[in-house]
Amino acid sequence: MSHLIGKKVAILVEDGFEQVELTSPKEALEEHGAQTYIISPKRGNVKGWEHTKWGEEFPVDVAIEEANANDYDALLLPGGVMNPDKLRTNKKAVQFVRSFFDQGKPVAAICHGPWMLVEAGVVNGRKVTSYPSIQTDLKNAGANWVNQEVVVDRGLVTSRNPDDLPAFNRKLVEEISEGQHERQRV
Repeated sequence: MSHLIGKKVAILVEDGFEQVELTSPKEALEEHGAQTYIISPKRGNVKGWEHTKWGEEFPVDVAIEEANANDYDALLLPGGVMNPDKLRTNKKAVQFVRSFFDQGKPVAAICHGPWMLVEAGVVNGRKVTSYPSIQTDLKNAGANWVNQEVVVDRGLVTSRNPDDLPAFNRKLVEEISEGQHERQRV
């Protein structure tokens, strides 16, 4: 399985991301040949969250101030409550997310990760799913929220929680292998 060789995937996180929502998709992408890069406003390391306690630390590959969406083929937004809540207050992080949509590149967000999509203004008219507690935010931003394990809408992949990771990872790999989606643009 090497149909993602040469593809570069940005993984945007802050401290408090749900650890398995980074590690599982990252592993699936790398198994298919993609190169993954952890992007963060933090330098050094970011710390994961494992259900109810702090998890492991992961090295940041590129600081958000130096990151450019032009350098990547796709974007992954793990969830966790703290992670997107911190990221959505960072203008550079929000613009980074928006740039992937402007370029029609695949984007995947799981759990609370779609909060970044709301902040970037890219969900209006889109069919999405998420952790149920943020469905009102998504609906208020114009999204058509549904309760399904994985939803794909014009290059945008969303899922609800870690239980959905097998389906999420399959669709993430599929969408990245398809490349840019002209209809992804907002």
